[in-house]
Amino acid sequence: MKRKLFALLSVLVFASLALAACGPKATPTEAPVVEKTAVVGFTASLTGKLNVESTRQNNGFQLWMDQVNAAGGIKLADGSVVKFESKSYDDESNKDRVQELYTKLVTEDNADFLISPYSSGLADASAVIAEQYGKIMITTGAASDSTYQKGYTLVYQAYTPASKYLTGSVDLLATLDAGAKKIAIVHENDKFSSDVAAAAEAYAISQGYEIVMNEGYDTGTTDFAPIINKIPADVDAVMGGGHFADGQQFAKSLFDKGINAKFVSLLVAPPEPTFAEIGDAAFGIVGPSQWEPLAAFTPDYGPTGAEFVEAYKAAYGEEPSYHAAGGYVAGLILQKGIELAGSLDAAAIKAALDSVDMMTFFGHIKFDTSAENHGLQIGHSMVYIQWQKDASGALVKQVVWPAEGKTSEPVYPRK
Repeated sequence: MKRKLFALLSVLVFASLALAACGPKATPTEAPVVEKTAVVGFTASLTGKLNVESTRQNNGFQLWMDQVNAAGGIKLADGSVVKFESKSYDDESNKDRVQELYTKLVTEDNADFLISPYSSGLADASAVIAEQYGKIMITTGAASDSTYQKGYTLVYQAYTPASKYLTGSVDLLATLDAGAKKIAIVHENDKFSSDVAAAAEAYAISQGYEIVMNEGYDTGTTDFAPIINKIPADVDAVMGGGHFADGQQFAKSLFDKGINAKFVSLLVAPPEPTFAEIGDAAFGIVGPSQWEPLAAFTPDYGPTGAEFVEAYKAAYGEEPSYHAAGGYVAGLILQKGIELAGSLDAAAIKAALDSVDMMTFFGHIKFDTSAENHGLQIGHSMVYIQWQKDASGALVKQVVWPAEGKTSEPVYPRK
């Protein structure tokens, strides 16, 4: 009897164990995704003469960062996700502060990546620190070619180089007036503007133009009468300028002094929406732009131009200038490098950026990888805008060059 009872109990135990083995299995808890934070350091000209352009560049970059973080960050090859935070200081538009502040960003704030300050002079000063400490830096708002001819390997340019800024204006003038031969160049005495002026002079001469004047003015100049008085009366075109404040005032002074050059093309200032605040003095002025809302590039990476404009307007209550677009595309370039590398390792991201060949809403992005010009932008091309008037008489920007991208015929001669 005992044996029969033991046998029955054994069967029941075995059956219960079998049923347990066949029942629903507990799902193991999934490991949480590891989230990393990458610090992007930069300086911005919250004060000083570069405030307008720098503020918009900063706005564009912050918009990119906010969108990436809101979308959940960038997934890395090890399954972790990286999100971004920024650390920045006011460089006061002062080159002397830049190296000190960028050193602080790296050594004290532990910045993983760097974005350049606005302007070629400030960016050139910061690039030294990026290379010294082995940090990837995306330069935006900085066009001078020479920064990329110093043997740096970690510095990448978003903008079309300065050597190409006004060459399109020379080409445009040639299509408008085969008889125009005399050009006066008046520019700010800073690194960027001087580089542009030198390249424009060399190119214009190669195209058969006569440079009747090439003079610089000091940064901070507000009285342009002395230099305008030197412009020959029979000049066909005036080219040059510098940054926003001086460029806007120079255009107003040309108008007030009655300079009747048939063609005027100035750096930086004309594409800014607030350039039109000088009224009729803005009419007919041409300006090279890194990007315009009217430009209809079809991106294979990142948002469309319309999506960027809509998001920027929603965030800041104004239409973006090319400085804002340049800030945003600096973030896109960094994002692409990290995604291709699958890590935050500087060497891996460098290799990835060397291979980048992409179309964004800002235009084509590709870098020179030669030892002589490493990081120089070779994909992106300028567009040229001109302030015209619509049917109601209001000043509006139109794209007038290159021909395949124009939204209006150029006004010529300028009156």
